[in-house]
Amino acid sequence: MKIETVIFDWAGTAVDFGCFAPVNVFLTIFEDAGVTVTLEEARKPMGMLKIDHIRTMLEMPRIQEEWKRVHGQSFTEEDVQTLYKEFESKLMESLAAFTNPIQYVKETVQQLRETGIRIGSTTGYTDSMMEVVTQHAAMKGYQPDFLVTPTQVGDKGRPYPYMIFKNMEALGSESTKQVVKIGDTTSDIKEALNAGVWAVGVIIGSSEMGLSEEEFNSLSVEEQQIEIQKAKRIFEEIGAHYTIETMKELPALIETINNGLKLESVV
Repeated sequence: MKIETVIFDWAGTAVDFGCFAPVNVFLTIFEDAGVTVTLEEARKPMGMLKIDHIRTMLEMPRIQEEWKRVHGQSFTEEDVQTLYKEFESKLMESLAAFTNPIQYVKETVQQLRETGIRIGSTTGYTDSMMEVVTQHAAMKGYQPDFLVTPTQVGDKGRPYPYMIFKNMEALGSESTKQVVKIGDTTSDIKEALNAGVWAVGVIIGSSEMGLSEEEFNSLSVEEQQIEIQKAKRIFEEIGAHYTIETMKELPALIETINNGLKLESVV
């Protein structure tokens, strides 16, 4: 038994270093509604279906209080829908600019394919958003074998496991033990754990780290290590089986998992 399928998240994992496309828009739509939110608050639910992300932010005690103070009442489902419509239109305007593959992704995918591994993907973006992302990422050399969006599983995105199961079905994965899910948010890790597959957090370029490429590169080696350890702890606390700093480490990690599976089958 060995790993046959690797399922990648998109923004912050495969493309869009630091996962900035959605974050910037979350900050803007709340500001337009008269409620200032912090970068940390905007990032906390990252990886979820975007309307669920907005709902989760509105349910945060501080934001809830501020919304009530500014609008004179608690938020309603109508407010959620209004914010989401604004989010969708603003994101669609800027999305194409955030589709550059992150360093080592293309080479790693090529390397995995050469060993017979199939490449799946899941996302917190909807079908229409992903049309933009997949088209532009493909032009830049990144194209997984399969994609599932929350739209395709009745809007039950992360932390539900259904997008992973749909990938497994389409790619012919026989066992959850032979599947690795890799992502850059706690939602990705929860999705993997709920599906019973290997959960791997990628650190550099992740939403959990929350730095742009320029910001990360401008740090000293010591400062970079502090940021790496901070994100690593977040992934480990949520239950990730493994973490890697960059995609360059993924083939060796898969080898490690394969060796463990080999021993398991001998026992």
